[in-house]
Parts: sequence; structure tokens; C-alpha cells
Amino acid sequence: MNVTIVLSAVLLSVNSAEPIDTALLHLDEVTITASHQHTNPISSQNTISVDADYLLSEIPVSLAKGLDGIAGVQASSIGSGQSKPAIRGLGFNRLAIIHDGIRHEGQQWGDDHGLEIDRFAINHIEIVKGASALLYGSDAIGGAMLLSSYGKPKRTFGGSACVFTQTNNLLFGVSARLEGYKEIQRDKVQSTKEWFYWRVNATYQDYADYAVPTDSFEYYSYRIPLYKRTLRNTAGREADGSLTFGYTKGNWHTCLRVYETWAKSGFFANAHGLEVRLSAIDYDRSRRDIDLPRQEVNHLKVLWHTAYSHDHWGIEVNAAWQHNLRREESEPVSHGYMPTPPNSLERQFSKHTATLNATARWHVAPRHTLRFGLQNELQHNRRSGWGFIIPDFEQYRVGAFAGEEWRINTSWTLHAGVRYDFAHTTIHPYNDWYKTPVGDTAVYMARSEAIDRDFHSFTWSAGMRYAAHGWDVRANIGKAFRTPIPKELGADGINYHIFRYEAGNADLQPEESYQADMSVSWENHFVRIQVDPFVGYFPNYIYLTPTADYREGLQLYRYTQAQVIRTGAEAMVSVRPWQYLDINLQGEYLFARQLSGDKAGYGLPFSPPWRLMPELKFHWDPMVKMSKWLGYAGVNVRVCGAQYDIVPPEKPTNGWWTLNLSAGQQFVLTSCTLHLTLKAENILNTKYYDHTSYYRLIDLPEAGWNLSAMLSVDF
Repeated sequence: MNVTIVLSAVLLSVNSAEPIDTALLHLDEVTITASHQHTNPISSQNTISVDADYLLSEIPVSLAKGLDGIAGVQASSIGSGQSKPAIRGLGFNRLAIIHDGIRHEGQQWGDDHGLEIDRFAINHIEIVKGASALLYGSDAIGGAMLLSSYGKPKRTFGGSACVFTQTNNLLFGVSARLEGYKEIQRDKVQSTKEWFYWRVNATYQDYADYAVPTDSFEYYSYRIPLYKRTLRNTAGREADGSLTFGYTKGNWHTCLRVYETWAKSGFFANAHGLEVRLSAIDYDRSRRDIDLPRQEVNHLKVLWHTAYSHDHWGIEVNAAWQHNLRREESEPVSHGYMPTPPNSLERQFSKHTATLNATARWHVAPRHTLRFGLQNELQHNRRSGWGFIIPDFEQYRVGAFAGEEWRINTSWTLHAGVRYDFAHTTIHPYNDWYKTPVGDTAVYMARSEAIDRDFHSFTWSAGMRYAAHGWDVRANIGKAFRTPIPKELGADGINYHIFRYEAGNADLQPEESYQADMSVSWENHFVRIQVDPFVGYFPNYIYLTPTADYREGLQLYRYTQAQVIRTGAEAMVSVRPWQYLDINLQGEYLFARQLSGDKAGYGLPFSPPWRLMPELKFHWDPMVKMSKWLGYAGVNVRVCGAQYDIVPPEKPTNGWWTLNLSAGQQFVLTSCTLHLTLKAENILNTKYYDHTSYYRLIDLPEAGWNLSAMLSVDF
């Protein structure tokens, strides 16, 4: 294998979704041996790569939930089908989701908005811990997740199919992938090969109301019973599809990808403040009904990728258009001065995003590589419906960066870079569609004022990597930033799922941070130890703070800024005392403190507590003397500490632990390979509360015991 070519391809693909395709331009055969999790062998950043084996062993409804078992990564769930990823407690618009080289843009400001991405179409995930704004822009102040689809097919025709199920929410799903390529030799004398390739992905899943280990919950000091221990109206359905057409010739590669995601799911009925007994809907008739209130989401993404790679230079261009259409429906019931609405469409958001990114690599000397990038993004979001929370807006962002990599020798590598970003945000005014009495008159109350603001920032980072004699040391320091999102500037409405009224702040300044993190690991054939400490200072951290006021019966929360310090660490130990046995232990700890403002001396809301995840995994493939028949069985425990470092009126959360089992078997047949995966989660049906979940505010615990199974075939 030509290592220089592979390294050049990876360097070119820093902001790309096609590193595998680019490398395959030069290699006829690649043999990959990968563990479930491993660090990036080149970058000085603290990264974890998740391969296809890990994704195959996880059977969650959502992509984010499948990554929750990685130290430093959390997933906050709303219902059984929606969850949000976070890195070291930073999620939403502090975490950039880069899907095939393009930043994924939906309505991610909302707590109940999941990722509109088919997880069965994802082949590789790279998790970048710590500030990554230098490469990925504003939303990467807390980190980035790089999601890559499958590269060029390895066979002229092939694919895979799977069926999967879960017992807790009666889920059933199917997924299939077909792909192939055609090799073209136009000139018998010409040695350069050409390929046309294609791929089709399709996934469908249907799930019912999910079960919890409790008979009732508390809402506004009332105890409300749960029918058969299930959360009413949390059922849902999802359908995903994607098409890929690609062409490669020599050093050049181009492809067109089209993705479509549709999802429909219910909101937990009682969370909207309307008791079930006051509604005409029979929520307990069926666990699979998707009644009001509910949401429906369509996400369409069209992406064009092209790259040219040379020994000493390369260039890559990614262009995309995304349309996210989200509808929220509720029973038309009058609230306050608002009369009964004419229909059930409470909120609708239609967001168009156009993106154009270009990156370049230049080997200026044998040990020096320069990288340049230019990123442009235009967002256009329009609302409708009788409810209001965020206004119409447009936002344009442009960023440029330059960086250098200097390989001093085989052990030492230095990285440094600078970046400049400019953003322009326009927010449109909005007035209620009904009149509210003010004194002796009735007026259409203003909910959003016109805002027209520019934001700009200069950021930088520097890092080093030392790798020799089993040691791998990475260290980074830098400045990052985040542009205030339109919700933070102009929100004015009820967020039912967090049980509060939210108000924006038009005077917010860009959020900045100064961060330093390290990753120190050592390994031999027997053990691997890794520790990842980090610290970050935010001069103007943006967050919602509670006030003494109430609006429409809910407590008013207003966006504000404060000085914040965050520090912590992750640690991982892997031991193989016997060729058939792996012992793994992961842990994480986060400390956050506000240094200014009304809540000085307190932590941050919904900060995750410390967590330990020990695991024993037994492999039996060496015992049967058939290396292709891989199999395993494992047991793991998740231990989560109590969280008493809270922000009033937030409530503390007690510690908890759950016991989980897993097993898998691979069967290599003549024309195909079968994979069977089984998981048993929370087998003791433990009643516990996740401190990052908003449902704990109404005394709702996490899901009860769950058995998952998946059978897949590769052909």
C-alpha cells in the first residue's frame, strides 16, 4: 500500500465526505482491519472514529442514541424516536454535524428535533472532541461529528439488507442497499481506468408508544396516571431514501447524491399541558396511533462532490441544497387572549439552505503541507401556523481558513491555523394574529422586532502530536466562536417540551471560547490506556436563565450571557488478559461554573454528571478455528453519578446504574455473509432519570427494559 498516497488523500479530505473514494483512485486493493473505536492516526485533534462494526452492533431508533456509549458523547432523548447528540455536554448549535462534507442544516435549534439522516446509509463516523470551528465554522465551538456514506462499491453488483426490532416500543424496521460499478477502458493503450458507480439506500421503521418503569408522573403538582406504563402518543414512523451516482478517472472523482427523509411522530400528549381527560382523542386506543399533538418532517438534500488529487496538490469542491419542512400540529384550543384557532397547524417551518465549500492542499516541501478553505452558506427560513416561537429569518455566513502541517520527523508533527468568519442575520418582525387588551384598547401584540445584524470573528488554533514507542500524545489550544442563532435573538413563545416560555435577546454578542485539550494514550499488545483532559473559558456563554415572571401560565426564561469555565476529562482502559476476552472501562467527568451574572457560582443547566461504563466481551471465533465466523457476547454496566451541581430552579438528579447484555454472530456462506445482533438494555427495568433529559422535569424516568434484534445480510 502506498502510504504517501493514502496520507495525501486523507489530508485533502479534511472537510470531505469522500476520503475512501479519493484513496481508491490509486489503490486497486485495500485491506482494512479496524476496531470499533480508534483515534485518527494523522490529526492532532482529539478524535474517535466509529467504524461499520460498531454501527452494526447498535440497534437504536436514532443515530445519536447509538453513539451514547462513547465516553464524552451524550444523547438527550425526547420520546422514543428523537434524540440530540452532544459532545462534553455541548450540543444543538454548538455541535456541527458534517454529512458527506456538508454541514447538515435542519431545525436543530429545537429540543425535539432529531437528525434527519438515515443511519443505515452511514458507513463511518468521526467524532472530533473540542473546538473545531477552525475547519467547520460557527457551530463547531463544542466539536463536530463527521458522517460519511459508503464510498465506491467493491463489487460490480452487491448490497445488503436487514430487519430489526425492539420490544420496548414494538419497533419493526427494514433497510436495504443496492450498489454496483462499471469499469470502462476506452483506450487499450491507456492505463488510466474509469468507473461509473451507483447506489440506492432505503429504510423504513415503525414504532409504538414506549414504556417506562412508572405508573404516573407529576405535572404542575398533579399526579397523572399512565395507561399500561406507556407514554401516550410517542409512536412514530420514518422512511429514508438516497441515490448516489459517481464517476472516477485517474486522480479525478465526482459524484451526485440525493437524500430524502420523512418522519412523523407524536408528542407526549400530557406534555402540552392538556390533560388527556379533557381531550376528545382516545389516546389509549392503540399504542401505534399518531394523534395530536404531532410533528411531521421532510428533509431533502442534494449534494455534488468533486475532487482532484495529485502527489503535491489537490482541490475539492462540495455544493449542496437542503430543504427542511417541519410541521407541528396541536388541537385547536384557545389560550389566554388567543381565540380558538381555525385548524390544527400550530407551527410550520420551511428552511432552505444553500452551501458551497472549497478546500485545497499543497505540499510546499517534503514535510510541509498547507491547506486552504472557503465556505459559504445561505439560510432562508419561513414560519406559518397560529403558534409562534421563532420569527422568519435569513442568514448568510462565509468563512475562510488556512493551516499548515509540519512533520518534524516520524514522531513529531505540528499543526497551526487561522480563520476569519463573517455572518449577516436578518430577522423579520411579527405580530400576533389576534388582539390583546392593553389598557383601554386592543392591539396586535408584537412578538418579534426587526433585527439586522452583522457578526464577525477571527479564530486560531495550534496543535502537536507525538507518536513513538507505544505513546500517542496530542495537544491543542485555540480560540473558537459561535454566531447567535435567530432563536436566541428573537424567540418569543412556549416551548412545550421543556415546560417554559422562552424569550430571545436581540443584544447578544457572538459566543467565544478559549479552549485547550489533550489526549495521552499508551498501548502494547496487552493493554491500552488513554486520558483526555480539557478546559475551556467562555467570556460570553449564551444560555437560558429563569426569571421571576410568568407568561401564558409558564415560567419565563430569557437568553442571557455570562462568563463560564468548563473542564473535565475522559478516560479509557482496554485490557486483553486472554485471547478470547476483552475488558473495557470508559469514564467521563465534566465541571462547569458560571463566573458572572445572576447565577454566578452555579453550574450550567442540564450538565451531564460523571459516568462510568465497564464492559466484558468474550470472543469465540478463535475457539472454533474459523476466523471468518466471528462471534461475541458481552455484558456492560452504565453507572451515572448524582448531579447536585444545578442551577435553580433546576432539580438535582440521583445516581443510577443499568445492566445490559449484547451478543453477535457472523456466518460466512458461499454467496453472502449473515450478521445476527442481539441487545438487552436495562434488563433489571431500573427506574432512573437522565439529567440531560427534559422529561425528568415532570418526573418521567427513562425507558424501561428493552430487547433488540437485527439480522442483516451482505451479498
